[in-house]
Amino acid sequence: MRQSFKYRLYPNKTQQQMIEDTLEHCRLLYNRLLAERQEAYEKSGKTLSYVAQANSFPARKQAIPALTSVHSQVLQDVAKRLDKAFHAFFRRVKNGEKPGYPRFKPFGRYHSFTYPQGGDAIRDGRIHLSKIGDVKVKLHRPIEATIKTCTIVAKNGRYYAVFSCEVEAVPLPSSQAMTGGDLGIKHLLVTSDGECFDHPQSLRKAERKLKRLQRAVSRKKKGSRRPKKAVRRLAKAHEHVANQRRDTAHKIARHLVNTYGLIAFEDLNAQGLLKNHHLAKSIADAGWHQLVQVTTYKAESAGRRVVLVDPRYTSQDCSTPGCTYRKIDLALVDRTWTCAKCGIMHDRDVNAACNILQRALAG
Repeated sequence: MRQSFKYRLYPNKTQQQMIEDTLEHCRLLYNRLLAERQEAYEKSGKTLSYVAQANSFPARKQAIPALTSVHSQVLQDVAKRLDKAFHAFFRRVKNGEKPGYPRFKPFGRYHSFTYPQGGDAIRDGRIHLSKIGDVKVKLHRPIEATIKTCTIVAKNGRYYAVFSCEVEAVPLPSSQAMTGGDLGIKHLLVTSDGECFDHPQSLRKAERKLKRLQRAVSRKKKGSRRPKKAVRRLAKAHEHVANQRRDTAHKIARHLVNTYGLIAFEDLNAQGLLKNHHLAKSIADAGWHQLVQVTTYKAESAGRRVVLVDPRYTSQDCSTPGCTYRKIDLALVDRTWTCAKCGIMHDRDVNAACNILQRALAG
């Protein structure tokens, strides 16, 4: 299976400039290849293939000498990215989804380039990047796998190397324990065992700071250096919030995967729920989809199962075995309720988690 290892890079000023120049050359090449595909389709009704565009690179380097400063496989990956974007576009059109035609990349919106193979090597705390040099890297954990690709990412003034590696899955000892998880706003997750994981509310806690930084961006005069600095400060603050949310998701997912052999979640339509303007910010801050996604991929490598079930009436149905009562008039403010049929009092979230587990076992 594939696994990514991300490390912080510390390039010097010359190397930083070379990385930024490489990103700009890749961005311009991407836009040029996209324009050629559009022009070919308008003239002949056919789109250019990846092979046709990749074969044109030797001639392009003669016409545009700046491209020679970029590793050849990095240029090929630009064409592959565009080709993948078109394949995804045609797939969405075929399935009747919103097409999302590939767009041109404006300045500052191309943040990474990839060495598919052979463009990198790690030795003595440095990573060798072809056409750039030996860049200092913080190897906070060893790479115990075969490196397949290396992607250099520039984000908010920082640089990272992301290695995509082929690793062997190491299953955890088998576990017969099972749990259902109810995702919510008051508590991020409540399990059928009654275990609660609090909502970190990272965005809410940082809201005052984010608003202040946003006002600072709005006040800056366009055309000067100061707007760029203000935007970077705002982006770093948002990145910190995202990192906190991701850290919470990884910690909860690791606990669930280590403890349970079967983990059940609701198959929530998060995008649809965000249309509720009263709860949209809290729902987005919770990061339900991220938690389910992280738990799923950790479970796959550990030999565990994650099951998604229909979320309808999980809170209203009585979870007592054999009871079929459904409390239709259950309001969102009601955190506990008593079954009119069997007389058992339920905690709303724990009851929902038990129903989620029962549906996963039944189906």
